[in-house]
Amino acid sequence: MSTKASITSGPRHHLYIQELLSEEPKNVFLELSSPTEFQVTKETFRDQTIEVVMVEIPAEIMDDIALAWIRKRKLEGAVGGPVGAEYGGPDCPYD
Repeated sequence: MSTKASITSGPRHHLYIQELLSEEPKNVFLELSSPTEFQVTKETFRDQTIEVVMVEIPAEIMDDIALAWIRKRKLEGAVGGPVGAEYGGPDCPYD
């Protein structure tokens, strides 16, 4: 049995993981509604077929997604941000 565990969502996006009772989530899923533009292509390179998905989304939505992912994975220190109970940090009680 699995369930969607939302990381961030808005009217046009939903970033989530599938939580399984028996294991730690390994993949992240991003659903986009009404993207500005999208392409799905297949390319062959050295006898290998590569599938490529390109999606254009507004920068503000990508900002929301990126910040939510950094908070979820507690990567603030890796990008030079707060790492503890500072305002904006992952352990801040004032968010």
